[in-house]
Amino acid sequence: MPSRELQVAGRTALVTGAAGGIGLAVAQALHARGATVGLVDVAPEALDATAAGMAGGAAVHAFAADVRDRERMAAIVDELQERTGRLDVVVANAGVVPEPATLLYGDRADFDRVLDINLHGVLNTVSPALRSLIAVGGHAVVVASVAAFTPTPGGSAYTVSKAAVEALGRSLRLELATHGVSVQVAYFGVVETAMTRRTLDEDPIGQTLERLLPAPLRRRVSAADAAETLVCGIERRASRTLAPRTWAPYAWLRGVGDHLVDAAFTRDPRLRRVIAALEARSAGG
Repeated sequence: MPSRELQVAGRTALVTGAAGGIGLAVAQALHARGATVGLVDVAPEALDATAAGMAGGAAVHAFAADVRDRERMAAIVDELQERTGRLDVVVANAGVVPEPATLLYGDRADFDRVLDINLHGVLNTVSPALRSLIAVGGHAVVVASVAAFTPTPGGSAYTVSKAAVEALGRSLRLELATHGVSVQVAYFGVVETAMTRRTLDEDPIGQTLERLLPAPLRRRVSAADAAETLVCGIERRASRTLAPRTWAPYAWLRGVGDHLVDAAFTRDPRLRRVIAALEARSAGG
């Protein structure tokens, strides 16, 4: 079994989706703790600005890449290890949220795109790093979401992708424990990011969907607070982390209350109005 603590200082970490939101905050938190950080993002200019803003202290290495590109991600892992001599931590964070749409009218290509980035992108990040992590008894983080166990009408692609990431992380944890590698599944509720503002604040349907949640579950945390929870989990080799903590009771009771939640939502007239609006939007009505 892995040792119960991981000293971040002096280690090398790879973070995807590192030019903004949670990924940026995670990279900054790891770097502030003395880790050499490899940044991966699909946006080259934002990535360069991120790397420039982290000057000083441990080294920062920037790699422009789409996590859907399996060969490119494998090459990045090899290059980062060549530059630094090791790879201790991998944070597979890159992900997207699609435009809200029902399965009845939604674009199948958009569904596939979300799975390619959110699920296959995680696998493309972690898989080429496995032997490196085994060599040093490292730690992998896959970023899921409370959407993995929460019904998300109009967002099935995101829900499916995050449930799959959770299952991937749990499987990896069992397979890698014998090799001294720990695996963390990070769950987030509502984190204050540009993606959240676009999907929940600027979209009237998103606003309504958020109001369907009980008030404690609508609580938002900053990207910095979310990252602190994740990085503290790395340091103690946590098997899972959750932010904000107001989601903890729901997470503990999942499975027991799922059918009750589903039944309550299906009878809620507000949800019916949301679905009608989504279908009208998708159908061009």
